[in-house]
Amino acid sequence: MHLVSTADLLKKIRRLEISTKNIVNEIFSGEYHSSFRGQGLEFSEVREYQPGDNYRDIDWNVSARLGLPFIKKYRETRELNVVFIVDISGSQNLGTSYALKKERIAEIVATLAFSAVANQDRCALIMYSDTLEKYLPPRKGRNRALEILREILYHEPQSRLTSLSGACEYAGKILKKRAVIFLLSDFLDQNYEKQMAILAKKHDLIALQVLDDSELTLPKAGILHFEDPETGQRAYINTSDPRLQSSYQAHIDLQQQKLREKLKAMGCDHILFSNSDSYVKVLRQFFTYRSKRRQG
Repeated sequence: MHLVSTADLLKKIRRLEISTKNIVNEIFSGEYHSSFRGQGLEFSEVREYQPGDNYRDIDWNVSARLGLPFIKKYRETRELNVVFIVDISGSQNLGTSYALKKERIAEIVATLAFSAVANQDRCALIMYSDTLEKYLPPRKGRNRALEILREILYHEPQSRLTSLSGACEYAGKILKKRAVIFLLSDFLDQNYEKQMAILAKKHDLIALQVLDDSELTLPKAGILHFEDPETGQRAYINTSDPRLQSSYQAHIDLQQQKLREKLKAMGCDHILFSNSDSYVKVLRQFFTYRSKRRQG
């Protein structure tokens, strides 16, 4: 655990709560609600048939008793289980501008978690490196959202390595009811596609890719000393070399294209966040897209 006082810890989480709750209240309250399907349909009322109603909804028993056609009306049960699977491997401690990736993840999760709280949904957390780090089961309320933020910001992982496959497999075993799952990672991993596809078949799985700007475009900063945060491997690289710049960009572009194709084949939505992005703007675009897709 970081040597941070309880008072400082609470202040940081409280600031995050206030800032994100304002965003939720001003922007996301309706958009979040309309973006995700509930668990199913429940009976609402019986009313007289009107032109344009579906004849399949006619309640024949009531209609026969009253001598007029009546239909059954249903409403969507809104209560959702919202699950955050958070990659907490060593690469989440990278941050060349604005914030560390894990702090960026905390902001995104805070916005989504308080949107869920406002919608009376249950929130859960699965934190994973190459092993299970923490599991908080689905629960309603502000306190659960605050617990999730505290763990993301201050949990010290047992391992610096990554296993998205292990995270998806664990989620598939532990989550019995259909859930909306936000998987937050940089997706700098391999051989996770099988388990992720299995999870996506049962749940509404959304891939939130959080990258530092330096991972998308190599900065022109001369000779730099690099260390892989997961393996510890070190190297000196001339970042201003035009050939290296070109090959790096081609590699990243191809890597991102392959990721998008893999996620699309799984039926998984993909959202990319970088440090230079407004995460609020990116989330709002996503909610708008989801809402339109549901209506269409």
